[in-house]
Amino acid sequence: MLEITCSIVLFRNPVEEVRKTIESFLSCTRNIKLYLVDNSGEDSLRYAFNYPRTEYIFTGRNLGFGAAHNLAIKKCIGKSNFHLILNPDIEFDMGTIEQIFQFMANRKEIGLVMPKVLYRSGDIQFLCRMLPAPADLIVRRFVPAPVKFLFKNLLDRYELKHRDYNSIMEIPNLCGCFMFVRTEVFETIGMFDEQYFLYFEDTDLCRRIHEQYRTVYYPKVSVIHGYARASYKDTKMLAHHLISSVRYFNKWGWFKDSRRILANNLLSQSSMALRHPARFTRVANNRSYISYKTDTPLSSVN
Repeated sequence: MLEITCSIVLFRNPVEEVRKTIESFLSCTRNIKLYLVDNSGEDSLRYAFNYPRTEYIFTGRNLGFGAAHNLAIKKCIGKSNFHLILNPDIEFDMGTIEQIFQFMANRKEIGLVMPKVLYRSGDIQFLCRMLPAPADLIVRRFVPAPVKFLFKNLLDRYELKHRDYNSIMEIPNLCGCFMFVRTEVFETIGMFDEQYFLYFEDTDLCRRIHEQYRTVYYPKVSVIHGYARASYKDTKMLAHHLISSVRYFNKWGWFKDSRRILANNLLSQSSMALRHPARFTRVANNRSYISYKTDTPLSSVN
């Protein structure tokens, strides 16, 4: 049994940038394997990353983010303890993976962990988020920058800027750039929903995991993310963003999304639950939110 597997989806990425990401993961000393899933039209990257403990998968066409990761995840189910979904523009120090592994190892109720994510400048990326409502998308994407200050409270609330990003938190919507997942989770809730070509697939996956496991922001370690925000610069990426947002809200509900309301409301209670050792139980209308109990607060685990 492999201890940790990892998948990175490639699409015409700069070789040196990807090399840093690969070497960051391969610095882990545990029993690991890396899957490089290449969505490019040609397999020129096959020979650029000839590393041990690495398998190259050439798709021949752009399958999209989630579908490409699923090719690797299928190979890992039942064969690894944890699976890391990793962007090709992430860097981290030796020991980062080990610390997350140790944090999750004996806490079976945790299904997903994301570390603190920083820009190359060292500034924090606010990637802990509420589950989105249509208004969040409209304001973030379409309100002109000169008047966005009018919606500062809404934007700050969505990105949880009022929370302490140096504290361990349980969050229903974590970014897909670095998702450290207990592999058995995929057997329970499924893999990425392939109706999303690009964007919202990570939100969809995280909220499904959150319904049955704890999804945790773990700032004891940090990674560097070369965040591109492509949909703000490219009309084709914007089109993918809009199509995926429509599919997301069609699936989960535009305005009557009771599970979104519940999950977001629980954020106001979670800091108390994570600070105290009392048993914490979550039940939601006997629907998809499965109750869970834990005897140890997350904040007590280093």
